[in-house]
Amino acid sequence: MGWVSAITAGQAAAVSVGTSIIGARQASANGKFNQSVSNRNALIKEQEAEAIEAKKELDLAKFDKQFQVLEGEVITRISTSGAELSGSGMRVMRYNAEQAELEKDMIAYNAEINKSRKFEEANFARIQGDIARQNARMTELSYYSKAGESLLKTYG
Repeated sequence: MGWVSAITAGQAAAVSVGTSIIGARQASANGKFNQSVSNRNALIKEQEAEAIEAKKELDLAKFDKQFQVLEGEVITRISTSGAELSGSGMRVMRYNAEQAELEKDMIAYNAEINKSRKFEEANFARIQGDIARQNARMTELSYYSKAGESLLKTYG
């Protein structure tokens, strides 16, 4: 009966080693998958940052166009009122131009803040992917060490 129990112990060890190796490979595959998902999410965040930049350019162009229309209306009103384009009329136009520059600066500033936020989200997604991959490697190593432990207990 001694040889039967040796065969059974050997088979049990083989099953244990086999399942540990399968578990290690699965952990590795899961880690790679999770890392690739995080990298994809990072790319999406970077694309969102590019979209913010494009929207900023459109917003600035739209604002410039609206400001030109407003400026034309102001000049028309001043001219049709019989006043000259000097004194208070010029002060109004200068004030409007200053406010327009402030508004454009604010549009650009907000876009830069949002872009920075998206780039940070992209970096964080990559970090999460790296952590997922490292966790998977640790799990993979634990499965391999379980396989080695089973072999040592059975044949060691």
